[in-house]
Amino acid sequence: MPTKRTPRAQRALRLATGTALCLTASFGLGLPIPFIAPVLALLLLATVNRPLPFKAGIVLAVVAMLTTGVGLLLIPILRYYPVSGVLLIGVCLFLVFCYGLRGGNNLIVTFLVIGLTMISSAGIAEFDLAAMVIGALVKGLLLAVMVVTVSHWLFPDPPNAPSPPAAPLLPAEEVSRVALRATLIVLPAFLLALIDPASYLPIILKAVGLGQQSSTTARNAGRELVGSTLLAGVLAVLFWSALSLFVHLWMFFLWMLLFGLILARKLYALSPTSLSPGFWLNSLITMIILLGQSVQDSLAGKDVYTAFAVRMGLFILVTLYACLMVYLLDQRPPKRAQGLT
Repeated sequence: MPTKRTPRAQRALRLATGTALCLTASFGLGLPIPFIAPVLALLLLATVNRPLPFKAGIVLAVVAMLTTGVGLLLIPILRYYPVSGVLLIGVCLFLVFCYGLRGGNNLIVTFLVIGLTMISSAGIAEFDLAAMVIGALVKGLLLAVMVVTVSHWLFPDPPNAPSPPAAPLLPAEEVSRVALRATLIVLPAFLLALIDPASYLPIILKAVGLGQQSSTTARNAGRELVGSTLLAGVLAVLFWSALSLFVHLWMFFLWMLLFGLILARKLYALSPTSLSPGFWLNSLITMIILLGQSVQDSLAGKDVYTAFAVRMGLFILVTLYACLMVYLLDQRPPKRAQGLT
């Protein structure tokens, strides 16, 4: 029976349900780095308005394995020639961001950046840790693709639904500046992860997300970047407090569904605000990362509240640094006045 909902309502339901399903399945199956799968599912649901065929999902998983595997090749260089290795990774990051800003596939850009940073930094500590991160990404991606297919089956777009407009490309003269800005945002998080990869890998994910927000300008950087990070922290605290009332996997699903629906309404302008869709998407992704790490801290017997405070503080510092880079690199020299001829 054809649905009577608008396309945007269907997409909001699909995004919230798919993210909640993927989060629950990932933790229920005990996947390594379980918050990876819901983040990937969220990105797929937010950017692709059609189900991925099975073959496309397999190809995407292979591409993810190959692109993230690039980081394994950089481990010897980082270990024996650290300065040259960091400079090489900086140049590679710049080229990858340029590719993405010129219309390249965002998922491939994300996997390449993760390979260059997360995988190489994990491999410095232990090769098995790097292999585990690659395995977690591939498993999480396969789960995300399956959940996206189920979500499209549950909430298909209405017939003849208009496709969302493609994101406008940056002018050619702006690409290098924005790519340099993204590189400078990601590099400090990467250097921090070299000290303790197991603890600081989520910081790299946060920095990658900040670096890819190409539409941010000095005028709205504070609101878009800092605001979304602070909102994600508040939502993570509320989520954790609600989940603590009755700890169960299905309650995890229901609370994620509720929070996902609230933010999806903002994301798809069903409840219009002056904030951009990127603000709400970044808030939801950051909330999932913070929440996923807190659940893992709890399972490991760590002090959840201390670990959350430290992690949130690092997220805020990374975000403030990203705002500084946006402000510094968004300054354009005044045009020279031309005399009369």
